[in-house]
Amino acid sequence: MRYDRMTGQVQARAQLPDRPSAERAVRATLETLAERVPGGLADHLAAQLPGEAAEAVRRAGAAHDGSPEERAHRRVHGERFDLTGFLGRIAWRAGTDEDEAIRESTALFEVLDSAVSPELMGKVYEALPADIRALLPEERAARGEGLEGGEGPEGMRP
Repeated sequence: MRYDRMTGQVQARAQLPDRPSAERAVRATLETLAERVPGGLADHLAAQLPGEAAEAVRRAGAAHDGSPEERAHRRVHGERFDLTGFLGRIAWRAGTDEDEAIRESTALFEVLDSAVSPELMGKVYEALPADIRALLPEERAARGEGLEGGEGPEGMRP
């Protein structure tokens, strides 16, 4: 999938006003996701994304400071934070609030679900805690939820 198509789909699904807003949402969500999942998984994700999106994933992985032990731990396990931390980081990066971060990240996950291999999305799914997995299409489908008229994770509106 090309980057302009990816951002266009995120813009439409998240009902964002313009392409720059969609690009901010894509970067913010991918950078946060790259921090949360193991580094090797983030590398595999980057390999299946268009250049601009892959760069956001790689940038987040390279930005970590700390001791060699801390970097090695993040490489194997990713950072540990919950849905609140996930949404807070996305909102901060995108310059929005947490309600917008829910809608934007959910839209990106829907686009990723069709843009990368099912095997890779399964690994991403497994690497995330249950509260963040609630944003992924597979989890919402299993619970019979959708974006239109439904509520997001823990009663939050998408």
